[in-house]
Amino acid sequence: MEIYLIRHTKPEIEKGICYGQTDIPLASSFEDEIEEILKKYSFPGDEFIVYSSPLLRCKLAAEKLFNSTIHYDKRLMELNFGDWELQKWDDINKTDLNRWMGDFVNVSCPNGESYVNLYDRVLQFIQSLKNSDSTKKIAVVTHAGVIRAFLAVHNNTNLKDSFIYNVEYGEVMIVKDFK
Repeated sequence: MEIYLIRHTKPEIEKGICYGQTDIPLASSFEDEIEEILKKYSFPGDEFIVYSSPLLRCKLAAEKLFNSTIHYDKRLMELNFGDWELQKWDDINKTDLNRWMGDFVNVSCPNGESYVNLYDRVLQFIQSLKNSDSTKKIAVVTHAGVIRAFLAVHNNTNLKDSFIYNVEYGEVMIVKDFK
């Protein structure tokens, strides 16, 4: 199975703001960023089954990149940062932040989720892909956290080490031998 993991383009948000599952608009460079992706990759609709996070930044990218049915899946949403959503990282309670940063894999954000919660969602999604009998390529338009978790599963990487996978806005990562 060949899977294309595609991160959404740059969002319109001030640097240093915590966001995960908040729906935020895309930067004014959106159309140009999509054109750059399309210059590098061809996505014929009849060759792909397309999945996307339902968050606007992924939904819009998926709609621009693919001329086919898009399956929106909440399991592909970014980490839920709970009470920290849309706060400046510098303004988050230092005790809570340090506790989370000390073990972001297992510790949940207040009223949010931990990285292992996101990972479990990704595992469920991967299992559903494995249970399908399609021979088509798979495109997944999603977020950096989801892509890192996906690659951690594929490469058998510890979650705490998954930030070795640098995932830029608009980046496409191809997993050719996914089993």
